[in-house]
Amino acid sequence: MSSATQQPLRNIAIIAHVDHGKTTLIDSIMKQSGMFRDNQNVNERVMDSGDLEKERGITILAKPTSIEWDDVRINIIDTPGHADFGGEVERVLHMADGVILLTDAAEGPMPQTKFVLGKALKQGLRPIVIINKVDRPDGRPEEVIDEVFDLFVSLDANDAQLDFPILYASGRDGWCVRELGDARENLHPLLDLILDHVPAPNVLEGKPFAMLATLLDSDPFLGRCLTGRVVHGSAKINDTVKAIDLDGNLVENGRLSKLLMFKGTQRVPVTEVHAGDIICIAGLTQASVADTICAPAVTTPLQSTPIDPPTMSVTISVNDSPFAGREGSKVTSTMIRERLLAEAETNVAITFKESDGKDSFEIGGRGELQLGVLIETMRREGFELTVSRPKVLFREENGEKLEPIEEVIIDVDEEYSSSVVDSMNKRKGEMSDMRSSGAGKTRITFLAPSRGLIGYQSRFLTQTRGTGVMNRLFHSYAPYKGDVPQRRNGALISTDTGTAVAYALFNLQDRGAMFIGHQTPVYQGMIVGEHNRDNDLEVNVLKGKKLTNVRASGSDDAVTLTPPRKMSLEDMMAYINEDELLEVTPESLRLRKKHLCPHERKKESRANG
Repeated sequence: MSSATQQPLRNIAIIAHVDHGKTTLIDSIMKQSGMFRDNQNVNERVMDSGDLEKERGITILAKPTSIEWDDVRINIIDTPGHADFGGEVERVLHMADGVILLTDAAEGPMPQTKFVLGKALKQGLRPIVIINKVDRPDGRPEEVIDEVFDLFVSLDANDAQLDFPILYASGRDGWCVRELGDARENLHPLLDLILDHVPAPNVLEGKPFAMLATLLDSDPFLGRCLTGRVVHGSAKINDTVKAIDLDGNLVENGRLSKLLMFKGTQRVPVTEVHAGDIICIAGLTQASVADTICAPAVTTPLQSTPIDPPTMSVTISVNDSPFAGREGSKVTSTMIRERLLAEAETNVAITFKESDGKDSFEIGGRGELQLGVLIETMRREGFELTVSRPKVLFREENGEKLEPIEEVIIDVDEEYSSSVVDSMNKRKGEMSDMRSSGAGKTRITFLAPSRGLIGYQSRFLTQTRGTGVMNRLFHSYAPYKGDVPQRRNGALISTDTGTAVAYALFNLQDRGAMFIGHQTPVYQGMIVGEHNRDNDLEVNVLKGKKLTNVRASGSDDAVTLTPPRKMSLEDMMAYINEDELLEVTPESLRLRKKHLCPHERKKESRANG
């Protein structure tokens, strides 16, 4: 166990839009700082440790790491770029004294960049701007710098923040330069700049120990682990501490049973920590994010950002379809409840509410992606669930109904811009800006209600032939905008339980797009496709060809099936209507009606009629 002597420190966060290359840049920094052995096998994007992070190429959880450069320890925090995980970013910035803003040399500053940068500038952090991917053929670094400067001005940056140093880099190839004509060798200019430009932590050694809990996770061996920055004082292992909330109320008393610091991607046990260090502690069972962990003598809590409330929720219940229990190992409501409670405990951006009958659970989050990631994680753990359509959470203020509004920035080819504007208008979106972004592309900005955007992503990709890019960001709550049209087409519903056959599917192709293929198991009430018209249609997908001895020319043509439409978990969640559900199992995703029996569906529609 190493004892942490107070070593010169720098704490820095890396912020950027999704897919602008933060995690790849950190990979290169770690390799060049001599952190890995020459013969060590290192994965790509080593900071994206979760399976889903690796697959989707996005950072979901903020994670600290540290390197050493010129005898100074640099703590680097990798932050999520997606606004659905924005709850992480706001709090993480409390741990940093400086921030690296990474911007794509072709795309320029994007909405998520604006969201995170605004938070960083408010906290007075000094930025370093890196124009990444300058080796892209469509790169336009000079124009992007002007856009970044305009963004800083619009976010009320002070003079010191506007005087930001600029580096040009390729995170993937592991080099950065101060001028575009310089030799492209390594990332040393960046590491030197961090030491020169980012201030050392403003530490108060003499005061009693206090740290702000910023991240929460659970470890199978250590239990609840809280990560945060020591604001003042120092602490040793087994010291007595208490946790107080933002109002100064006592949460719990406890002991620091483990003190850990970050070295590379590992957590290393230490015996002592000092002001300015980013540490992880174990030993407390109740304390959560935004609480102050401090010595018993401290009475005032440290300032923290309150957690933004969720804007969207889904209802999760037990899988009660005819195929329940075939593929998953965790199927009871008790198991689902315990798993969701554990998630709500470690993920502060998620809220948990039980129904009166305790058989369904309402989970609130910041957006479809965040809720989709939770459900995808659970199905990989062996759970079977039924999920409802996401619904937005309204607010009441002075007797007026308010709903969440999002800022939507859309980049499309000019030829598709009119159909996108028309679609957004139907969804009650108001256009606030429209400008040409060069190379035949248009950038359009809307303010639209979250309700109208549920399920729009797949429609948008169809409209723009897969070339459009849409970015969404929570903007504010505004008065209710009125009714928004839902899915226009009806569903094709299976009339029977069995296995779908190619002959039946072939004959039904004229009726609409199919979601299933040959030999797919189906049950009564399961949605097997989308009808061409706006009404639901019950179809028999089990009906095989009648076999006789008579052969007729022309009637024995080969059956050719159009490939079924494949949808992701988030697409399916957004696709379903109020009277439909999504069945999630470890191996399958199935769409179904709430009431499987047609008589019950008719009864319900009469009652609602």
